[in-house]
Amino acid sequence: MLGWFWGCLVFGVLFALVTVLVGDLLGDALGGLFDFLSADAFQPMVLTGAVTVFGGAGILLTRYTALAPGSVVLGAGAAGVLSGVAIVYGYVKPMRRMETSVGYSLADLKGRIGEVLVPVPAAGYGEVLIRAGGGVTNQIAASLEQEELPSGTRVVVVEVKEGTLLVSKLEELDS
Repeated sequence: MLGWFWGCLVFGVLFALVTVLVGDLLGDALGGLFDFLSADAFQPMVLTGAVTVFGGAGILLTRYTALAPGSVVLGAGAAGVLSGVAIVYGYVKPMRRMETSVGYSLADLKGRIGEVLVPVPAAGYGEVLIRAGGGVTNQIAASLEQEELPSGTRVVVVEVKEGTLLVSKLEELDS
């Protein structure tokens, strides 16, 4: 029985290592083969986590208690199920609720601080660099006050009109 528990523990650890090291490659190669397992309890992370804890708990209960083999299997099974529930409610469900989009709309840029890349003339268009959506974006900009804004000037987006950011020079307060 101890060999069975060791097998579960080693399988779980190896599966975790393979998943971390080549998980993306393996996922792309399988092409959604396991998509039918949509229930949270059947996620590979939950199942292998429960099997790993089952194996580890079985080893510990066998070596350090005087429980009968049936009790050891029940105790290890209970530990595996509890760990699976903990993984589902502590990790899988909260991660499903998190926003994963890196997209943004021009309206989201209102109030953002950026830097002038291509000088903005008093009556014309230039270009600004703004951090948005997990990266940076270059956008067409015009001066709200119709003043010239040279390259390197820090600006704030005041308004977005017809795909153009209307920006104003950022006045920094002296401390």
